[in-house]
Formats: sequence, structure tokens, C-alpha cells
Amino acid sequence: MDDKEALRVGAAVRRRRRSLGLTLAAVAARSGLSVPFLSQIENERARPSTRSLERVADALETTPAALRAAADSARTVDVVRGDGDAGPPAPGARRVVRGGHQLGAKEYTGEQDTGREYQHRNDEIMYIADGAAEVEAEGRAYRLERGDTLYLSGGVRHRWRTTEPGTRILVVAVAEHIDATFDRDR
Repeated sequence: MDDKEALRVGAAVRRRRRSLGLTLAAVAARSGLSVPFLSQIENERARPSTRSLERVADALETTPAALRAAADSARTVDVVRGDGDAGPPAPGARRVVRGGHQLGAKEYTGEQDTGREYQHRNDEIMYIADGAAEVEAEGRAYRLERGDTLYLSGGVRHRWRTTEPGTRILVVAVAEHIDATFDRDR
């Protein structure tokens, strides 16, 4: 495994451990590796050998290949060009972050009014790059104009629409596959 892949596998190990609700001590007991070493792997301060990664994967009920695949999707640098090379998710929208990263982002351009109510698992922000929009959230209406940002906690029901032609909105959210809810016991 090369250095860059080894560094990224730590985040994949941490995500998998947390998704199973396991502590570092539990993974240490299952794998036979020490808590400090596992912590160093997760915090990208140690590079696991092939055998150590196999032991960690077994403890996490997965495979080294699955951990590497999860790490591969977490590239540290990725440029998405303005010509929509990440592929459009819908008319008038384009992804500005591709792949299975921890953050997702989309740019919406032009008239947008689906009339649909949204409720996302994780937090998100909406930034008005140009134009204006109206957002209904928590029983209140908010008028947003160029340069305004709206923050929505995970679980808040909301709907939005643009109110001026040529409006551009950037929506950035913690990806749905990430459990970003705070749990003091983890």
C-alpha cells in the first residue's frame, strides 16, 4: 500500500468503527492490536502493515479491500471544472464535489421551485452566490439575497425556491452516508 493510500485508510477505519458503534478498546480486543496503535492508524500517524490491516478489517467485520475502497473515495484533492465534469444531478443543478466524500455540494442555477419539502439527516448550508431565494424552515420564511448564508441542522424540514432570474445557489451538506449526529458515548 502506498503512503497516500495508507494515510487515507485511517479515516475509513474510523468511519467503519463508528458505524458499528464500537470503541477503540473493543476493536483492540477483537484484533489483538493495541488501542494506541489503532488510534494512530485512525489519526493518520501510523501506517498499518498488510497483516495489521487484515486484523483491523476482521475486527470491523469487513475486508482490507473494502477499507481500501472506502479510503480511495476520499481523495484529498479533486478539481471539478465549471463545465459540469462531475455530471449534473438534475436540470439546473450540477455537482461541485464528486464521489463518496464526507461533504456533498451542488450548485443550482436559474429557476428552482420543486414545491417539495426536504429533510436531511445531516447539517447543510445554503449560500446565495447571485440572485435571491425564499426558504421555509421550522414554520418561518426566510428571504435570502446575494451573499446570504442559511444554516440548517440535520432533521429540519424545509423547502426553497428562487425568486429572481439567474439565481445561483450553492448547497453544501454533510453526506447522507455519514452519521454526523453527536453521541457522547462514542
